Parts: sequence; C-alpha cells; structure tokens
Amino acid sequence: MSKIQWKPGNMLYPLPAVLISCGDSDENYNMITISWAGTICTNPPMTSISVKPNRHSYELIKKTKEFVINLTTESMVWAVDYCGVKSGRDVNKFAITKLSTSKASVVNAPLILESPVNIECKVIEIKPLGSHDLFIAEVVAVHVDDTYIDQNDKFHLNQSKPICYSHGHYFGLGDPLGSFGYSVKKKQKKKKKPKPE
Repeated sequence: MSKIQWKPGNMLYPLPAVLISCGDSDENYNMITISWAGTICTNPPMTSISVKPNRHSYELIKKTKEFVINLTTESMVWAVDYCGVKSGRDVNKFAITKLSTSKASVVNAPLILESPVNIECKVIEIKPLGSHDLFIAEVVAVHVDDTYIDQNDKFHLNQSKPICYSHGHYFGLGDPLGSFGYSVKKKQKKKKKPKPE
C-alpha cells in the first residue's frame, strides 16, 4: 500500500455534527452547526467549540459567554445542514427548521427539544487561533431525553440514531463493533451442561 502526501490540513474524521444554540432571548436565539467540538476535561467537565469570527453566532457567544451543545439525530439531518450553510443574520433558523426551544436550567441560551442530549456550557476562555477562535467552556448542566432511558435508569443514546460528519457527508453510526474494553475483557467460561443420568 502506498501513500500520497497532501498539504497540511484537517482530515480528522468522522466528527460530531452538533447544533450549538446561543443567544439570551427569543429575539436573538440562533443555531449554528459545528463539527469542531470536543471533550477536553472530565473533572471539572469541560468542552470546546471552534467558531469563525465572521459567523453570526460568534458574536452572540462572545457577548453572552454561554451556549448549548445539542446532539443531533438522523431525523434532524436536514436542519443540521441548513443551520451550517445559512446565517442567522438573514433567517430565523428555528422558524424554518421547525425545531423547538426549551428553557435551559443554568444558561440563557435555549435547549433544542428534538435533541437527545443538551449540554449547557459557560465560556471560561476564548483563544484566537487563526481562521477560528476556540471557545473553552465548563459544562454546567446536562439534559437527556427520557425516551432513551430504560427501566434500570440506563441511557441508550444510540437508540436515538445519532449522526456524524465525515469529509463532506453526514452519516448514521451503523452497527456497534465492540464496547469499551472488549479487547482486554476476559472471556467467560461456558458452564458445562449436566450429563443426563
């Protein structure tokens, strides 16, 4: 197998395709699709998103120092794409996508009701990097859709059919290939069946 060298660039795929909701009142609520989002610390729980300064949502987040990360599903894929290519300066994305807002518990930015998971965030640092600025934020609250919680209080996110973004396309996650730690998990010995007398 041979390799072809390309110029340096971002080829880290697949990525999450999340909707970032922002603003602090009904009049300025907005959504932006972001794939450059990630977990950066467990304790305290922290996350980050990268946003171009010329985006409408950039100024809203910079001003309020708050946003909500809303995970997305296959049923939301049209809205996810629309919110990535249209500007909130020109259109009301909530009206056009018909996505519903709900009041958050800590921040003023809204939750998106159709999302299976909403992560409320407060910005603690903004780092200019070049084409994008990195918003580093502390997670201050998490909401999950109880549709995906079973009788043992276990949350089954994969049942919501989450999506990801890879090299210009949106994908569902497909079938599971293993669970965390399965490569080192000891195999259970099969119990011997008792011999018939």
